[in-house]
Amino acid sequence: MVSQKQFDPASGTRDFLAAEHERRERAFATIREVFGRYGFQPLQTPAFERLEVLTGKYGDEGDKLIFKILRRGEHEATGEADLALRYDLTVPLARTVAAYGNQLPSPYKRYAIAPVWRADRPGKGRFREFVQCDLDIVGSSSPLSDAEVVLALHDALDALGVPGFRFLLNSRRVLFGLLEAYGVPADLGPGALITLDKLDKLAPEQVVAELVTGRGLAEEVAQGLVDDLTAPDAVERIRGELKGSETGQAGLAEIDRLLRLTKDTIPAERIAFTPNLVRGLDYYTGIIFEVSAPGMPGSIASGGRYDNLIATLGGKDAPACGGSLGIERILPLLDHGDADGYAQIDVAVTVMGEELAADTFRLAAEIRRAGVRTGVYLGASGKFRTQMKWANDQGARFCVIYGAAERDAGTVTVRDMESGEQTPFPLDQAATELARRCARPH
Repeated sequence: MVSQKQFDPASGTRDFLAAEHERRERAFATIREVFGRYGFQPLQTPAFERLEVLTGKYGDEGDKLIFKILRRGEHEATGEADLALRYDLTVPLARTVAAYGNQLPSPYKRYAIAPVWRADRPGKGRFREFVQCDLDIVGSSSPLSDAEVVLALHDALDALGVPGFRFLLNSRRVLFGLLEAYGVPADLGPGALITLDKLDKLAPEQVVAELVTGRGLAEEVAQGLVDDLTAPDAVERIRGELKGSETGQAGLAEIDRLLRLTKDTIPAERIAFTPNLVRGLDYYTGIIFEVSAPGMPGSIASGGRYDNLIATLGGKDAPACGGSLGIERILPLLDHGDADGYAQIDVAVTVMGEELAADTFRLAAEIRRAGVRTGVYLGASGKFRTQMKWANDQGARFCVIYGAAERDAGTVTVRDMESGEQTPFPLDQAATELARRCARPH
């Protein structure tokens, strides 16, 4: 017996039928329009990269999630991997800039909307294959570029209609300054930040335990860090702890500057300094941010400044910042109206006999040339009731009836599928009339 399970897509991936595909494409079109309005250019890169390009860019935890591709052909028996599916769109951007730097404008503002892959454990809102919507600015160290990235992402989320979203801001310099203030050795700092990044997933005492047993921090240091970062007055505590840290003060200045630059565009309730925001990726160097929304655990967007990444790939060093929209988490938050209201066509054309089929195809072609989505009945049964059911199932607004009587009279009959009203029109006016009717809102 054949199991239905064998027809399911691989774990962590999905099939998108027409209605869902259309909803996604509308969201992508909205995002492209906003990003384009800011002057960002599209970029497309391959789905896979050389393995050495990706490894070492995401921290130990991130590197474990890279989907590796084994060698092929005559080298298949080695069992080694030399390629990998892209983990994100930022590292491929850095490689592209390193390769084509002299051919690109400076600063280079690019966006990309494409799938990425992670060997993660699937769960609610978490997939192994998903689409990222990224935008980045390469070649500008100005805080204006950080502000522009945040503003563009804000406008895209606003245009999509995401309710109640909020930008959470921090700086890697604030975090490194905090580690300095607590006397955390430099070699333990990156690991400590990876653990602190789990504060939104684990209980504070669990994070303290991991800092002590897994990262080698003294218990009082671990407890102090976690207490400060999770306290109701965390902002005041962190500012106080950083008074003696030059690095920390520089990070606070970055945050305050970004808040000033965006204050007249982003409502105050939508953006705030959030000291316990860490973001564990190794390549961030300055401002970091995530976007939260009610009803969705984790973030729906994220990003920050990563000034040294391109140099690590062997290219000319260039400052950079960027952000990414998590479209898979955003879409469930949107009001899609009638979820079952997908219409495959606007006009359905009946076939009332084999001798009329050629004329029917010609008529349908004229209606399509007028810009109307049009389908011709392709079923075996020529029964009128069957064809009306087909037209209704396709979501058609109008049905064109062209039988022997219409042929002899040089007319067509247009049926409004909602009201059932039928109106005759001269054959040579049918395409124009249907285009006019379909242009009207329901």
